[in-house]
Amino acid sequence: MSEGNSQGLSREPISAVAVLSCINKAPDGYYVVAQTTDGSDADLWKDGLFKSKVTRYLCYTRNTGPDVVVDLKLTDIKDVLPEGFAPVLETIDTKETATRKKRLCVKSLPRAAAETAVNDLQVIPKSKYQIKDYTCVGEMNNMWIWYGTGEVPRCVATQAKSAETTSGASSSLSWSADLIDTPHGANPMNGVLNIKN
Repeated sequence: MSEGNSQGLSREPISAVAVLSCINKAPDGYYVVAQTTDGSDADLWKDGLFKSKVTRYLCYTRNTGPDVVVDLKLTDIKDVLPEGFAPVLETIDTKETATRKKRLCVKSLPRAAAETAVNDLQVIPKSKYQIKDYTCVGEMNNMWIWYGTGEVPRCVATQAKSAETTSGASSSLSWSADLIDTPHGANPMNGVLNIKN
C-alpha cells in the first residue's frame, strides 16, 4: 500500500512521526517519505562528499489512536527542547541515532482535544521552493521538511437498531469527514511507500 506525494490526499491525521534507517524495515502501518517532491532520494543523513552507508528517512502512521500530531519542529541538538514537544532520538527500526546536528521534535495532543492536526509530510530539495498552505519545519542536509494540516475528523457515536442484539440497539462509530480526497490528476502512488514486513 502506498500514499501519494501529492498535497492533501488524505484528511486522516498523522498519529506518530519517526525516523527510519532502512526503507525496507518500516513497521506495519508506517509510510516512508522515500522521495522529495521532485523525485530525488529523501535521505536526511546523506553525506555530500562521500557515499555514506548511513541513511535516515522520515516515516509516519495514521493508525487511529488516542493522540494526533499537531506540530513539528527542527532544533539544534544543543537547544532546549520546546515546551510540549518530544524529541525523536532513535530510529524506529534499529534504535540508532535518528539525526545529526539537528533534532526532530514532535508535539502530540489527545485526538479529542485537537481541532487541527498534521495530515501530510513532504520533503523538498530547495529552500526557494514553497508548498502552498503548508508549514516549514526546517532544513536538514539541504532538504526542507514541510507539513500540511487539516481538521481532525470527529468520531460520532450513533445508535443503530439491530434485531440480533438483546437490547435492541447497538452502538456503532462513523467518521464525519471523508478520509481520502484525491484531486483530479494526482498520482496517489507517488513518493511515499508503505512497506509490509
